[in-house]
Order: sequence, then structure tokens, then C-alpha cells
Amino acid sequence: MQWKRGPIIGRGSSATVSVATTSTGELFAVKSTDLSTSEFLQKEKHFLSQLSSKHIIQYMGFDVSYDDNKPMYNLFMEYATGGTISDVIKKQGGSLDESLIRSYTHQILLGLDHLHFNNLVHCDIKCRNLLICEEGVKIGDLGCAKMAEKTTSQFSGTPVFMAPEVARGEEQGFPADVWAVGCAVIEMATGSNPWPEIDDPVTALYRIGYSGEVPEFPECLPEEGKDFLDKCLKKDAEERWTIEELLKHPFVRESSSSYETRDSPTSTLDQGFWESLPVSEVLTALTTMVDFSGESPVERIRQLVEATPSCLPNWEDEDEWIVVRGDHIEEMNVENGDYGRFFNLNVDDEQEELESLVRDEYNMILEYLIISRILDFHHVINDLNYYVTDDFDPLAGQNF
Repeated sequence: MQWKRGPIIGRGSSATVSVATTSTGELFAVKSTDLSTSEFLQKEKHFLSQLSSKHIIQYMGFDVSYDDNKPMYNLFMEYATGGTISDVIKKQGGSLDESLIRSYTHQILLGLDHLHFNNLVHCDIKCRNLLICEEGVKIGDLGCAKMAEKTTSQFSGTPVFMAPEVARGEEQGFPADVWAVGCAVIEMATGSNPWPEIDDPVTALYRIGYSGEVPEFPECLPEEGKDFLDKCLKKDAEERWTIEELLKHPFVRESSSSYETRDSPTSTLDQGFWESLPVSEVLTALTTMVDFSGESPVERIRQLVEATPSCLPNWEDEDEWIVVRGDHIEEMNVENGDYGRFFNLNVDDEQEELESLVRDEYNMILEYLIISRILDFHHVINDLNYYVTDDFDPLAGQNF
């Protein structure tokens, strides 16, 4: 692929990230480092090339180029148009509002769920490694990632985001990513890392690993947010919730876009509402299920007509009625006239009018249901005509 490097947009401990363009003008990001020190970048390439999730930054290829006769390893990735969550925090004045924290956290969990499903531990979750793309938040920078089942004495990541067991050099598995999610939530809420008073990495590791303390929960978070942090920041790794469990927590579940809301129809003839439903839902909503046990179409229609009223309210039972207007209505006097006569209806007349409206509505519903079943009857007759002989007399009903 022919490409041209643009301005640098980020620097890490071992690589620089630049904007680049293809020969057709398409933007992408290129992460580059010396070929001789590209172990982490090549590992990131290996992992990204095997992942496919809208919550993980997209892999686009790699190559080796020469800069002043020095070989450079280049990893091509999707360009995050919105920068990182850290950039958004700065633009928002040092912290994010609650709704944005909920939404971002939910998307981070979805990305981690994909990584953990593929037996990968990210090992360096923090706002600088969480990218804002057009589709939403995506996890980036897998240079510290590793396979979960491999045991190693090497631990990687950012000290102030490390879990206690990692700081002690014991293990770095899925629970370590969960701890880091809690730290990222604190970062989004406060604009600072979870241990802002610590500057020395060695001091941070000792305090996290051996003091028994946990980061302070931001007061700006609601009780649901604090409870979410409590599930993430358990000192004992075995007590922490899994990513799958956290996805069901109310703090992030309510921000999920997968839950759709749907308005109720204004009437049985609200065609726009019914057309918006799948066919199966329309049939369920408009028909009453009756066990016909193989009876004739005529008998089926008769049973339907008899069964339909049973699912409707008993309009004649006085216990079913609720009084919404008393016998006495105070008259209204306004500047332009006395409108009390409109509210001074005779109670008997009013009840008769209301019952008339109810009967009309009942008849409309019944008519609608019968029409739908007549259409079914039409199909039944057509099916029967396929099997009967030429001398079959449908009016005689002998085959029903």
C-alpha cells in the first residue's frame, strides 16, 4: 500500500502515532518504532489482526519503511477521529458528566468482553488507551496484552492503574482488567488517576499492593456508580465481578443502546404502529388464540366470535366502572361568557352517552378481529378446494 505520513498525534514509551493518508486520500493512523525495538508493536499487530469487534480498534496492515536509512516497523490502524477519552476529559473541563461516563464504561466493557472471550488480557486499560471513533469507544494499544493462560513473571502496564495482585507480582489475569476499568471510571469522573497524590511509581506499587487501601470513590458519582466501583475495586481478585457480570450492572445497563422503547398504539386502527412491528407481533396483537381442534371453518369462526368478548371487560358489571365525575360540577365563569352549561350535563344523559361510546369501541374491536379471521377463512377455503373432487358441493358441508 502506498501511503504518506502526516503529523504526529501521539507518543508512547516505545512508539509514535501519526496521521497518514493513502494514495486515494483515505485517513488512517500509523504507529511506528525502530525495527530493532518493535517487539511490543509486532505483538500488538499479531493480536489486532486476529480480532474483529466494533469495540476494538481496527487493524489495517503493516510494513517496514526506511527513515534516513533506519528501518522502521509501521502498524496501520483505524484513525480515531475523536482522539482518546483523555482528550475528551480535557475538552469537557476536567471531567465527564454522568451520562457520558455510563455510556463510555458500557462500551469499554463490551470491548473487554471480546478480548476476554478470545483469552486476551489487555493489561493497560486507561483513558489514554481508549479511543473515540465514529462508531463509539474502542479499545486500543494492545502492546501490553497477553494470553490469559500463559504464566509469566513479567508484568506490564501503568503502575497507578495496576491491581493489587499485579503490584505484588503474583498474577495478571482478567480480574486485573476489571480493576483497571474501575480506575478508568474514576479518571473519567475526576480527570485524575486513582492515586493522584502519588508521583513515584515504586511508592504507587507498594501502596497498591500492600497497604490494603482502595482508591477513593468520587462523590459526584451516584450510588449506582459507587456500587459499580465497589464491584471493580475489590482487593481480592476472586471477589471482583467479571466483565460479563458488570455488563448487567444498573450503572451501565441503563445506558445500553440495545434496549429499544416503543410507543403504544393510539387505537386499533393506528396503522403506523402496527406496520412498525414484525409480522409475528402483529398477529399476536390482533388475534385471540383459540384451540379449534380441527373443526370446520364455519365452526372456527363461530368459536372465535364467541371467544372474543371473554377477553374484553364486562361493561355491564357495575363493579368494573370507576366514577370519574360526581353529580355536582362547579360552574365556570369567564370574562367572555358563562361556560358552566357545558359541564352541567344530566348524569343519566352523560352515562348513556358514555355507554354508547363504549359500545361503539367494542363493536369496532370485534369487527376488526372478525375481518382478520375472515381473511384466514378465505385461505382455508382455497386450501380445501385443492383437495376436493370436482363434484364436491361446498354448501352441503358433507366433508366438513
